[in-house]
Amino acid sequence: MDEALHDFLAIYNPTVQALRQKIPFLPLPTFTFEVWMAGLVLGIVLLLCLTPFAFHGAKWLKVPAKIFAVLMILTGAQHIIASFWLGRLMPGIYSSPLLIAASIYLLKANQKEGVR
Repeated sequence: MDEALHDFLAIYNPTVQALRQKIPFLPLPTFTFEVWMAGLVLGIVLLLCLTPFAFHGAKWLKVPAKIFAVLMILTGAQHIIASFWLGRLMPGIYSSPLLIAASIYLLKANQKEGVR
């Protein structure tokens, strides 16, 4: 939501295009708002569908949960680091601390009781 409200794609798409000029084989897509939002919605729906399995301690979710948590920590850190690096608040900066905290909680819960 934070990224959508603060025009994430206006920064992301030009950055990807600039990277492609320097590193042509880099497989980063550009998005329209509709496609990007549809991807976010589908991701949230997928996570909601996995929730009952997580609450029942499904062992097959342990590794995906760890990978997801680490990726979300890196994503949150990237938003914070980019804000300092560029000297302006980047889209996603306001929700990054919550994303990092929730991801750390997921890692700790996953370690203690399965995926719970």
